Amino acid sequence: MTTTKNSTSKKDPEDNLFAIAEASGKQFLFKVNRYYDLDRIKAKEKEKLTLENILLISDKDSISVGKPYVKNAKIELEVISHKRDKKIIVYKMRPKKKTRRKMGHRQELTRVMVKSITIDKTSTKATSKKEAPKKPTKSEK
Repeated sequence: MTTTKNSTSKKDPEDNLFAIAEASGKQFLFKVNRYYDLDRIKAKEKEKLTLENILLISDKDSISVGKPYVKNAKIELEVISHKRDKKIIVYKMRPKKKTRRKMGHRQELTRVMVKSITIDKTSTKATSKKEAPKKPTKSEK
């Protein structure tokens, strides 16, 4: 059995698409069809969520940077499961006092899958308001 590598393989166009967004107080680089562990979100499994605090969106053609957020952009997420992170040990000791405290902590997490990253480019055009015509003023002589 032989395997060959195709160096000129076509990549999925969504491979170049990514976004940087704020979620649970941190900034994440989101890509489509990948899962991420965020701080616990009050949502049931299989529920759809939408992130709208997007700082940057990049595809193979262009990069959109927000000031501070990109307008009309959103990321669709689906909650996969709720879980807990690995335990971290917190050890405090006061020297020469014979005082020691050992505690553990496990962070509550929500695992989400990115379904889509979209930006609505049609409504980003600035709409101009029509100004009312000025009334001619009478000049006194």
